[in-house]
Amino acid sequence: MFADSYKPYTSGVVRSIETTRAELTALGYEVFIFAPNYPNCEEEPGVFRFASVPTPTYPDFAIALPFSLKINNIVKRLRLDVIHVHSPFTMGHLGSRCAQRFEIPLVFTYHTMYDQYVHYLPFAQGLSKKVVLKLSEKFCNRCDLVIAPTEIVRSIISPNIKTEVVAIPTGIDTREFTAVNRNWLREEYNIPESKKILLHLGRLGKEKNVGFLLEAYQEIREKMPDTFFVIVGDGPERELLQQQAVDLGLGEHVLFTGAVTRKQVIDSYASADLFIFASVTETQGLVLGEAKAAGLPCVAVKALGASEMVNDGVDGFLTELSSEVFISRVLQLLQNDDLRREMSARALEEADKISSINMAKKLLGAYEGIIDKKKHREVI
Repeated sequence: MFADSYKPYTSGVVRSIETTRAELTALGYEVFIFAPNYPNCEEEPGVFRFASVPTPTYPDFAIALPFSLKINNIVKRLRLDVIHVHSPFTMGHLGSRCAQRFEIPLVFTYHTMYDQYVHYLPFAQGLSKKVVLKLSEKFCNRCDLVIAPTEIVRSIISPNIKTEVVAIPTGIDTREFTAVNRNWLREEYNIPESKKILLHLGRLGKEKNVGFLLEAYQEIREKMPDTFFVIVGDGPERELLQQQAVDLGLGEHVLFTGAVTRKQVIDSYASADLFIFASVTETQGLVLGEAKAAGLPCVAVKALGASEMVNDGVDGFLTELSSEVFISRVLQLLQNDDLRREMSARALEEADKISSINMAKKLLGAYEGIIDKKKHREVI
């Protein structure tokens, strides 16, 4: 797997790579990672790091320099069956070159709607969104298989791509949610038992639309004062969002935890009463699946991946990008404990359908398919 981001950086893509690697390893396969190096990065078996430079737009994100005198010998020595790239940019291009050089099947997961993230790419900021999309489409056509995290993303990208596109979501490791502390947020941050906790979790970037949630929460709190909003995660927009909370008069009622450990992430989901989400750029929205695995109903804006991760009226609600509608659905769940408990039970059931082990097996089937196709072409 070649990736433009990996641990200790945190993101949905990194979580996807971690989860997939763990499941494939448990099934008896060897998985190697080629990724950027970071300051104070711990050595990890099977992970090859490349020198990198921080981006000026977001210093925590490092851009790998995809050059190595050893890469050819490493790829030969590992005798790779498949190269799976998770970006069409620096490390993705390196993986693509290796696949072409050694005639190894190439898989690409289309994790991101790249036109929505141009502001993070210092080497592409002068390009239009259309150009970025064209570059990603061209990259897709160099691959043997493209994986979309959801069916809706597959339907959007496949008409412009000659390569086969299949939908395989990143699985949720539901086992992580079996032993949780359902009072962790209250105990750690002294949140009174009487307050219902709304939770948002994720990287605090512009495209995550957290400002929309803060504005909605201002009105929610006016109608339900016994609520508290917890925002877990860090990112380039954190200071601006904290200032927005103060400007809205919410300073004492909104908590920004910053980055937390994986165990604390799990306990955060388990400690909350409702998960709220307003990003319109997610190809899947992994945090929505994780919230369901904790038995946490979700209210999310209906867009791209979120529209498949939340079953409207079953384990949560999907709304248009309207404060009025979004607020009404949040209040409906906060004010109706029976409905919230029913949706909580259904969320647990729905999370099992995209368990990480099931998705890993589906991915293996896709790998085996392209390996067979490549062998067949060689015989012909």
